[in-house]
Amino acid sequence: MRAFVVTKYKEPLQEADVPEPTVGEHDVLVRVEAAGLNQLDEKIRAGELKQILPYKLPVILGNDVAGTVIRVGTAVRGFKPGDEVYGRPDQDRIGAFAERIAVAEGDLALKPASISMNEAGSLPLAALTAWQALVERGNVRPGQKVLIHAGAGGVGSIAIQLAAHLGAHVATTASASNADFVRALGADTVIDYRTQDFEQLLTGYDLVLDSLGGETLEKSLRVLKPGGKAIEIAGPPEPTFAREAGLNPLLRLGVAVLSRKIRKQAKKLGVTYEFMLMRASGDQLRQITTLIDEGVVRPVVGKVFGFDQTPQALQSLSQGGIRGKAVIGNG
Repeated sequence: MRAFVVTKYKEPLQEADVPEPTVGEHDVLVRVEAAGLNQLDEKIRAGELKQILPYKLPVILGNDVAGTVIRVGTAVRGFKPGDEVYGRPDQDRIGAFAERIAVAEGDLALKPASISMNEAGSLPLAALTAWQALVERGNVRPGQKVLIHAGAGGVGSIAIQLAAHLGAHVATTASASNADFVRALGADTVIDYRTQDFEQLLTGYDLVLDSLGGETLEKSLRVLKPGGKAIEIAGPPEPTFAREAGLNPLLRLGVAVLSRKIRKQAKKLGVTYEFMLMRASGDQLRQITTLIDEGVVRPVVGKVFGFDQTPQALQSLSQGGIRGKAVIGNG
């Protein structure tokens, strides 16, 4: 089976002939027809996450999948051959940059009927990140104020739509060329990150969803009202995450040191800082499917690459400029 693998951290993806996936009794074998490209894939390739996601190399990359069921394990009851599905494989079983992948039944959902396979392939990781940040952790309610950074990106474009659906006043950062685009998604306030300082323009926010980290994260804490929350998906991880992830004591200590500064700043301001690494969930995807088929949320696919272009496609993420998600189309 053809696949694209990381053989050595920081090296480009390599095409390889790999064994067929092992299909357990609770697994679904999927013919991959679309696979979303994520910054997570690039961070894994670059070795930036090897402490908290210690993959044994070589590893097939790919955290988003959409395709058609080929066969199912003996205990699977929710899917059958021929079903069109999508999902985010569990972090221990990634591998969508391949011709086929075995995914646990609980991590899959039927593909939304109203969208294409490429659109479905763009969704799982971004949509689950937005859902878990805004609904599960943020408990966003009507009338609250939510700031979403990088609103034209993969997570941002979905998060804006979901936050607006939940009744929040949505602010976002984007380039001037993307201002109308993010407004059309549901943003009420748009900050041009190139010419404006969001910290000087925003105040009293209930929640910030940030994918940039660094100075942006520090400023984000200061636009929150007392009791507000910043959810970060770029890092640094913090002790609660380390404990829940089951990291060893030495890594937990390292995580505590890395996040000490930002946690201290948050405490001084009377706000909360949380690092989030989203998890697979077929149940949540089914709720997202309903929103998609009702027209509440729409996927944004900015560019589609062929399967043979996977290494170059992953490299293109660092160049930016793609609205929504880039996708590998494999069928």
